[in-house]
Amino acid sequence: MSRGAWPLVSAAQMRALDRHTIETLGVPGGTLMESAGRAVVEAVLALREGEEPVVVVCGPGNNGGDGWVVARHLHQAGVPVRAAQLGDPSNLRGDAEDNWRRAEAIGVKVEGERWRAPARGGVVVDAIFGTGLDRDVRGAAAASIRRILAAREAGARVVAIDLPSGVCADTGRVLGEAVRADLTVTLGLPKLGLVLEPARSLAGAIRIARIGIADAAPDAEIRAEVWTRAEAGRRLPKRPAAGHKGTFGHVLIVAGSEGKTGAAALAAEAASRVGAGLVTIGCPAGVHDILEVKCTEAMTAPLPDTPARALAAAAEPSILALAATRDVVGLGPGIGRDDETLGLVRAVAKRLEVPLVLDADALLAFAGDLALLTTRPAPTVLTPHPGEAAALLGGSPAALNEDRPAAARRLAAATGAVVLLKGAGTLTADPEGGLIANPTGGPVLGSGGTGDVLLGLVAGLLAQGLGAREGAALAAFVHGAAADAYTRRVGASGLLAAELAAQIPETLAALRGEPSPDGVDDRLVVAFPEP
Repeated sequence: MSRGAWPLVSAAQMRALDRHTIETLGVPGGTLMESAGRAVVEAVLALREGEEPVVVVCGPGNNGGDGWVVARHLHQAGVPVRAAQLGDPSNLRGDAEDNWRRAEAIGVKVEGERWRAPARGGVVVDAIFGTGLDRDVRGAAAASIRRILAAREAGARVVAIDLPSGVCADTGRVLGEAVRADLTVTLGLPKLGLVLEPARSLAGAIRIARIGIADAAPDAEIRAEVWTRAEAGRRLPKRPAAGHKGTFGHVLIVAGSEGKTGAAALAAEAASRVGAGLVTIGCPAGVHDILEVKCTEAMTAPLPDTPARALAAAAEPSILALAATRDVVGLGPGIGRDDETLGLVRAVAKRLEVPLVLDADALLAFAGDLALLTTRPAPTVLTPHPGEAAALLGGSPAALNEDRPAAARRLAAATGAVVLLKGAGTLTADPEGGLIANPTGGPVLGSGGTGDVLLGLVAGLLAQGLGAREGAALAAFVHGAAADAYTRRVGASGLLAAELAAQIPETLAALRGEPSPDGVDDRLVVAFPEP
């Protein structure tokens, strides 16, 4: 992992790190639990208002043990606190049992499963489940989760320990019912599920508590990460003072069909906005005049087309000739699904000797024949949304979204390509199993054309010399950060794709740490702090 990225761990990896810390490094589990509890106490005190009490809801395992440490320290600090134990406390074992007994011994008020919620200004600490949850929540735990949700609706604040109870640490999905927190104090390292929806929204703000758990272990190879603002900025292509349009690469966008010229124009604009020196659009001859008017900066090249004004098989030699003098090809926006056009896509992809970014309808050309992409002589990036990825993998979007990391990795392995799986928590997967989760962006991106902008970003960054994995992940970061800037300035809906493209230069400036022209210094905010 690089210095500005956080490793993202699965539940199994977290268990391995914990076990290595205790059994090999000799750090007592009780010491780790004490450190975890102290970190949560700091967060609770920062959220609590007035004299309202804190209620700590403890589950049956080590997450509940962390909760008992929190209750004990709050009580010793003179903060009114009540603790609720779900299930019979005599069933607790190990460090969790020890901390329950210590809290009781000093007089912490203990309630049962029908605990009383604090009023507005109070805090509920969710210490029910941690990373070990692997089944739907039921019974008393589900009832307590509903009680926590009701308390939050009534004005109490909620702090979750490690994860909001009820979410899967590996996929971010809800297992039956889940807590919605104002703040999640995640222990040791952040969990992969925290960067994926719906867990990302349920977690609230995220604080990473470094409590002494090892970051590496022999049986815990960590292949996933999330970039911070500093890391994304460090990855931006250099802009030497003596640079010129030939220095910063030439992008060929092959796109467009009747009624879909806007997709080609948006992809071309994004490639220019992210810093590519030159952009050429190769389009069906029948729509060429339209793109000549739409696009001022990009060059255009008419290509042989079908009677329906889509790309024809006869365009193959022209595309290959254009690509021979360009640095990267972006193929797919708005090309349509005509059989002849999709056949052209397969033929061109097989023969292109420069990096290729495939998006939209072009992806569907490889449904049922993913292995064709493994024969490409140059790097490939795929940018599917869940529907397109599901079509390539032979499943449904709903099933794919149950475990987005696994789907992205599976598609990357099957194609030999870097896969940028779009959606709520965009993921970049490489064929070796590496994963980069994107912390930027949100529902404001749910409008037509924003995917075309993303293709242009990827192509523009690859043209400037970035590798496929790095360029795809950085494009996703910039794409989401530009949308976030719009949201803060205007609101959470109504973003036009052209406005997104126009926001890119300011976003790049913020990543580089350049002064804001309007004096605002919070133009780029992401969920994870710097390590």
